[in-house]
Amino acid sequence: MRLLVLEDDKTLGPWIEKGLREAGHVVDLFGDGKDAMIAAMAQDYDVLVLDRMVPGLDGLALLKALRQAKVTAPAIFLSALGDIEDRVEGLQAGGDDYLVKPFAFRELVARIEVLTRRQGMPEAQTSQLCAGDIVLDLHKRICTRQDREIDLNPKEFLLLEVFMRAKGRVQTRTMLLERVWDMNFDPTTSVVETHISRLRSKIEKPFGDTVLRTIRGSGYVFEPR
Repeated sequence: MRLLVLEDDKTLGPWIEKGLREAGHVVDLFGDGKDAMIAAMAQDYDVLVLDRMVPGLDGLALLKALRQAKVTAPAIFLSALGDIEDRVEGLQAGGDDYLVKPFAFRELVARIEVLTRRQGMPEAQTSQLCAGDIVLDLHKRICTRQDREIDLNPKEFLLLEVFMRAKGRVQTRTMLLERVWDMNFDPTTSVVETHISRLRSKIEKPFGDTVLRTIRGSGYVFEPR
């Protein structure tokens, strides 16, 4: 699953991110509510994990804004605010669950799994991504197009997964660096351009069409037919 985590604690945030990645999930970690808001509006997430007390836009205000914008991804609050009033406030804001700090990591993972089951997303339905005639098997890590298997290395596979989950929405170079390579903006690196060129040579050239379009000055958009 792709998870958004909003946590500004410099120790706790990376620890949660590392644990969820080891559990097999794709994780986008944010320490600021405004950045998390931008990402949640541009990317389809399976679950949102939100701290309430963060700089700028806090988790509660963030979820209220997302619900008003019709973002329906299930959300779990992860907060030191544990009074009954705090928990009720979180649920009334659109939260689906509320876990009080300190917490057991195994419980967080279990609650995330419960939320996806509530949303009617059993494993059989979430093991593949399909866009046009391109299919990604997320468990077997296999890509096919027109029933032909395409040999992708791990970064190419993750890059294509990011594009397929954000089909029709522009992905900037900075967004791709953060989501695929866990890097902040670096104007000197050409890693994004290099991998996109290789990806195109595998998913476009043999099939004689274009599914990844460059938006000059903005980024890239995945538009399969």
